[in-house]
Amino acid sequence: MNFEKLRVWKLSARLSAELYKGLRELKDFGFHSQITRSGLSIPSNIAEGMSRFSYKDKRHFLIIARGSCAELRTQIYIGIDIGYIDELLGRQWLQDTRDISAMLHGLITSLDNEQSAES
Repeated sequence: MNFEKLRVWKLSARLSAELYKGLRELKDFGFHSQITRSGLSIPSNIAEGMSRFSYKDKRHFLIIARGSCAELRTQIYIGIDIGYIDELLGRQWLQDTRDISAMLHGLITSLDNEQSAES
């Protein structure tokens, strides 16, 4: 499956770019680095996983992407609380992470069902 056609990959890549653009003026390098790395990890792991041949490898990287999504959501909450992220923008990013997580869950479930059918 071509990862570039996946809606979840497109949404997560867009979110990653938005994080970089939205936080470019942030002076706290540690926070900036951590939140942008977790955001970048999501589409990167989707791409790597979907480029693998084995079910086990695909599933592994999708689970890592889902974990990075949870990590990013946590960092967005903290960024809003400490005033680094505008609340309205942060709420949109939080919703995006929820949507991405749900799509990843569906993709993992789909892979599991395909694997079960082949067994």
